[in-house]
Amino acid sequence: MQLVEYSRMASLGLLALTAALLAGVCTAEPQPLKVTTIKQEPYAMSKGTELEGFCIDLLSALASKLGFKYELHVVKDGRYGAKNEQGTWNGMIGEVFRREADLAVAPLTLTAIREAAVDMTKPFMQTGLSFIMRKDIASDDSQYLSFLNLFSTEMWLGILVAYLLTSFCIYLAARISPSEWEKPQADENQFTLSHSFWYTVGAITLQGAGPHPKALSGRLITAIWWLFSLMVLACYFANLSAWLHSDSNQLSIKSFEDLANQNIIQYGTIKGSSSLNFFKNSNNPIYRRVYENMERQQSYAQSMDEGVRRAQEGNYAFIGESVSLDLVVARYCNLIRSPDVVGMRGYSIAAPLGSPLMKNLSVAILQLSESGELDYLRSKWWASSCVAENAQASPLKASSLKGVFLLLALGLGLGVAMALMELAAKSRSIANTQQKSCCSIWLTELSQRFGRKEEKTSSETEEKCKA
Repeated sequence: MQLVEYSRMASLGLLALTAALLAGVCTAEPQPLKVTTIKQEPYAMSKGTELEGFCIDLLSALASKLGFKYELHVVKDGRYGAKNEQGTWNGMIGEVFRREADLAVAPLTLTAIREAAVDMTKPFMQTGLSFIMRKDIASDDSQYLSFLNLFSTEMWLGILVAYLLTSFCIYLAARISPSEWEKPQADENQFTLSHSFWYTVGAITLQGAGPHPKALSGRLITAIWWLFSLMVLACYFANLSAWLHSDSNQLSIKSFEDLANQNIIQYGTIKGSSSLNFFKNSNNPIYRRVYENMERQQSYAQSMDEGVRRAQEGNYAFIGESVSLDLVVARYCNLIRSPDVVGMRGYSIAAPLGSPLMKNLSVAILQLSESGELDYLRSKWWASSCVAENAQASPLKASSLKGVFLLLALGLGLGVAMALMELAAKSRSIANTQQKSCCSIWLTELSQRFGRKEEKTSSETEEKCKA
């Protein structure tokens, strides 16, 4: 009886102990995640005893969304992570690989070799490879006809057609309108076809070329052409001003092909970086030439800061991640980034292989991207003091001034119609006086205006032959 009672008490004690242990497990706070990062502007920067930057804000947003705590530290060797000849990893990838850190939150490029060593999330930022150099070295003064690029081809063709039509309409109006014939019996009109073309050129250059039209129809066409010329010149000079302050339109070296085809400017990237591996492992002949030249000249930089410093000092182009170079250009206004971006890749967060955090982190990153949070962080940390100086000038298209072209067309049509009406009014007056048909007088007047010179020339030729 006592044995049974003792056994029952032992069972109750065991149950109580198990319940206490389970209660302790359930109420214990989860261990904070160990997160490693690297100091690089604007991803992680010192602010007193703490860190701030794009990656710090990203980590905070992920922690808030997924409900975890973390302890942040800077990577000991100051490297991102590369595999050495002995097959061991250094940098942040090495810490994650050896499980010294649960996460690596930094601008880590997503590559195949890193993905094989650690787990990496969906990219939180897209980037590629580009290069920066000093503006005065990159400028090109050899494009002698570059001023024509301010207008598109269709715009230049539109101006040419408008010029030809306007000149011809002025000629027609001057020939048709009675006001342009001071002496009806005279054989010549001051507005010949050649003078009409010259007059229109003088108008568009704001110089003028007299004599000016006297008829209302001719003045209307001239006024519309003056307005058209003023609008076109205003747009051209506005585009010229933007082009003179534009950087990319004055680059002599715009792409990696241009870089590989010259031997005056040295270029290089960070030694041992994923950027170097891209050129080293590429099958593209241009990229192979870039790598071979860097290898031959040993023009590598040991760090991002060194590459930027060498680019600022002079004859050197630094190759790196485009988003990082955008920040450099935003901070140093004497530098410019090439518009050529190759080898698109993404920045991801790294975790040990098999980490249960991967799925939730990737989903959270996609949610932040879809909500616009990542774009906000990008604009927050990439603010530039050089934005106003980097306005891009693009060729002006004819569609941008379609209203002005339409106004010119209406003015030309109205001017020629007014000239015909002026001639019709004179023809009616003559018809009433001579008791003839108005239409016949109108046709006779037209034939006289456009056939008088030819008739006179033929009559003079006949007289010379008779003589």
